[in-house]
Amino acid sequence: MTNWETCPAVERKPGKVSGAWVFAGPRIPLWARYENLAGGATVDDFVEWFPGVDAQQGRTVLEHEARTLRAELAR
Repeated sequence: MTNWETCPAVERKPGKVSGAWVFAGPRIPLWARYENLAGGATVDDFVEWFPGVDAQQGRTVLEHEARTLRAELAR
């Protein structure tokens, strides 16, 4: 499971979107990124559809997840 606490592009606060992990700033839940990615959306598509999330945040989230998966597979 990914430790999002070490990813600077996201935040989680009680009372904010029911405590879900969200993109820092615009309160867009992380699950929205993965749902759109599964549907074929690119980072650029996502940024266009969800104002407030910038392309760097989108890439940072994906890179963080990739690092986590690599570390888990290396165990």
